[in-house]
Amino acid sequence: MRDEAALEAGPQATVVSASEVARRYGEGDNAVHALRGVSLEVARGKMTAIMGPSGSGKSTLMHILAGLDRPSSGSVTIEGTVINELDDNDLTRLRRKSIGFIFQFFNLLPMLTAEENILLPLAISGRKADMGLYRELLERTGLADRRTHRPAELSGGQQQRVAIARALAMEPVVLLLDEPTSALDPRLVGEVLAVIGDLAAAGQTMVIVTHELAFAREVADRVAVLVGGQIVESGPPAEVLDRPRAPETQAFLGTGR
Repeated sequence: MRDEAALEAGPQATVVSASEVARRYGEGDNAVHALRGVSLEVARGKMTAIMGPSGSGKSTLMHILAGLDRPSSGSVTIEGTVINELDDNDLTRLRRKSIGFIFQFFNLLPMLTAEENILLPLAISGRKADMGLYRELLERTGLADRRTHRPAELSGGQQQRVAIARALAMEPVVLLLDEPTSALDPRLVGEVLAVIGDLAAAGQTMVIVTHELAFAREVADRVAVLVGGQIVESGPPAEVLDRPRAPETQAFLGTGR
């Protein structure tokens, strides 16, 4: 059950929207169309799961939603700001203020402790750390007894939880997770998904790329299936995953992934 207090301020407001987003690499006959007119809306306090076969454009979409790449056409809006119209400096400020991004790989600095990795983005942005929030994040991610450990002393699951805590320390409006369990040993996947599930229950707005069908079915509010750079089907998980209508969705689910 979601934390209603977390949703008081405009629970149905659209936080993230993509409108007819296309991304083309190259020109002419050699052009690669990674995205072909993708439209998507994510409401405050909700989780959208992006699913689809490898090479369908999922990571490209996530990078564009995060402002790490720019669309060839179309637009992305975060809390009313069209981010692809911003210059590089304003875009950097918006990303620091509003967007948390979790990569497939952990991107931790090996010479820093878990605590130092978590607090580093705050220092870079010139913000004073809220130590009360920091301690809460350690508890929520199960890292209270690992804060002085360096990445080499942590399991893959623990390292990804450090990365999640690092993103949350910036208090982002939206958390974007690009296959956050794909680099993990299968036995460690559950501990990271449990943390993400707890965040969803607390009302953190999220978009996650995942192949974990059971997780998407149980935790996501909406599922969008991306195939060939296009969203072929979207809706509540029970409809999309259990009663898919699009042939592309049926083919994707038929792979058993």
